[in-house]
Amino acid sequence: MGRNGNALRFAIDLHSGMPVYRQLIDQVRSGVASGSLTAGDQLPTVRQLAVDLAINPNTVMRAYRELELGGLLETHQGTGTFIAKRKLEKNSPERERQLTQMAGEFAARAGAAGFALEDLIDRLRDLLPKRR
Repeated sequence: MGRNGNALRFAIDLHSGMPVYRQLIDQVRSGVASGSLTAGDQLPTVRQLAVDLAINPNTVMRAYRELELGGLLETHQGTGTFIAKRKLEKNSPERERQLTQMAGEFAARAGAAGFALEDLIDRLRDLLPKRR
């Protein structure tokens, strides 16, 4: 739950074909990218999130561990799990790798759902701010 009261609402789709731990990881990354999660915001405990979503705590632990290894989360024994205070390098090789991986996963999911890559690109362009 964010310290500013904006709790990230986790939601999983058991029929998406994407592993639940990946869905959790993507939702935290999306929250950080959109600004709804900022450095210092606290996430639910492993146990609480597992209960809320009716999933195995090991699944939540796996997602949190991967996010922590990637430098996005910090876990402080006894106080909880928080969005890390870190400075992102815009053009680092790690960020390029992450973007390539996300784009590939997204394109694969869209293709599996029957969407053409061109349709996906058009929809992404629609998300760009309109120029005046």
